[in-house]
Amino acid sequence: MSRTEKITKLLFLCVANSARSQMAEAIARKILPSSIEVKSAGSRPGNVVHPSAIQSLADLDTDISVALPKSVDSLPGGFLNKDCLVIRLCAEEECPIVARDLEVRDWNLPDPARPSSGDAITAFAETRTALFDRISKLKNELVPL
Repeated sequence: MSRTEKITKLLFLCVANSARSQMAEAIARKILPSSIEVKSAGSRPGNVVHPSAIQSLADLDTDISVALPKSVDSLPGGFLNKDCLVIRLCAEEECPIVARDLEVRDWNLPDPARPSSGDAITAFAETRTALFDRISKLKNELVPL
C-alpha cells in the first residue's frame, strides 16, 4: 500500500513562491480532483508572482494574475499533517525544511527566472511542461481508477 493513497492535501514548496510553486499549484488545481486541497508557499516569499509565470499559464487558459506569494508560516493550522504530501521544487537553491513525519518529494526543477541558458520565456515554458507532466503522473498515484 502506497503512502499516497491517504493524501488529501498537497503543498508545493520553494523559496520565493513566485514562479515554480505558483505554477504547480495552478496546474494541480486544474488537473487534480477538488477533493485534494492544493496550496503553495515559500520559506522567503517574494513580493509578486513572476510575470513570465503568469504569461506561461495564461497560455493554458489558467489565470494566476491575482496570486500572491505566500509564506509557509501562513498555511492554515493543521494543513501540514499526515494527509499532506509536500513537493519541494528547488534545484540550485536551498529548499525549505519541513517536519520529518511528512512525506516529502524533491522534484528539483531549475528556477526559470534564472535560466542557465536561453531565455526566460523558454525556461518558463519548459517548467510549465515539466510540472504538467509530473502532476499528471502524480494524479495517477493519488486518484484510483
